[in-house]
Amino acid sequence: MSAPRRRAPLARMGRALVALAPMAWLGVFFLIPFAVVLRVSLAEPAIARPPFTDIWEWADGVLTIILNFGNYLFLLEDPLYYTAYLNSIWMAASATLICLVIAYPMALAIARAAPRRRPMLLMLVVLPFWTSFLLRMYALIGLMAPTGFVNTLLEALGFAPIVMLQTDFAVYAGIVTGYMPLMVLPLYATLEKLDDSLLEAAHDLGAGPTRAFLTVTLPLSAPGIAAGCLLVFIPAVGEYVIPALLGGPDQLMIGKVLWTEFFNNRDWPVASAVAIAMLAFLALPIMFIRNALGVKE
Repeated sequence: MSAPRRRAPLARMGRALVALAPMAWLGVFFLIPFAVVLRVSLAEPAIARPPFTDIWEWADGVLTIILNFGNYLFLLEDPLYYTAYLNSIWMAASATLICLVIAYPMALAIARAAPRRRPMLLMLVVLPFWTSFLLRMYALIGLMAPTGFVNTLLEALGFAPIVMLQTDFAVYAGIVTGYMPLMVLPLYATLEKLDDSLLEAAHDLGAGPTRAFLTVTLPLSAPGIAAGCLLVFIPAVGEYVIPALLGGPDQLMIGKVLWTEFFNNRDWPVASAVAIAMLAFLALPIMFIRNALGVKE
C-alpha cells in the first residue's frame, strides 16, 4: 500500500515539470511583452526615442511613479475606438459563423470517409497553409479585382462585372479562406472520435437522420465547435492584413486603428491602450462562446 503513495508525489512533480516549459514560454513571450505594453499605455507621448515618457522618476532618492490613465479615458471619449472594436467583433463573429457553416459538413465528411482516404482529405485542408498567408490574400485580389478572373469570366459570359474588392464581402472572403483550416481540424478531431453506436441506437429508437444529428452528433461535437470558433474568432478580431489589402480605405477595424496609432500618429501610449483594451474586452466574447457551447475545463 505504500508504493502508490510514494508514486503520487512523483507523478505530481512530473506533471509540474511537464507544465513548466509552456508556462515559461507564456511568461517570456506573453506576460513580459504584456507588461511592457501596459507600461507604455500608462505613459505620455513625447518627441523622443522611444516616443513616450517614463512612468517613474527618481527625485531626492525617492521613487515616484506617474501613471497616466488619460489614454484609456480618451478611448471612451472618442467614438472611433469603440466603433472600431464593435465593428471588429461583428465582422469576426460573422466570419466565424460562416466558417462554421462551411467547415462542419467538410469535417463530418472527412470523419465518415474511409480510413485510407482521410489522410489525403486532411492534406487538402491543410494544403493552403503551405503557402504564405500574404500570398493567398494577393491571390484573392487577383480573383476579385475589377479586371480579375471572376469579372473577366462574367464579361465573357455576357454579365456585368461585380464590385467585390475593397468591400466587406472581400474582407469576409479573406477571413473565411484564410482561417478555414483552423475550423475544420478541431471539428474533425472531435467528430472522428464519436461512437457510431450512439447514432445506431438513435436510429433504433426511431430518430431520423436530422433528429439523430441534432440530438447526438451536434451536442457531442460542441468541444470541437468551441475550439474552432475560438481559433478563428480571436485572430480575426485583431486582423490587419486582410482589411488593409481587401477592404476599403474607410474599413474600420481595430487592427487598422492600432497600426495607424503606432506608425502614422506615432502615439505609442494610445496605441498600447488600444491593445490592452482590446485584450481585456476580447475576454468577454470568448467567455460567452465557451459558456454558450457548454465547454468545461
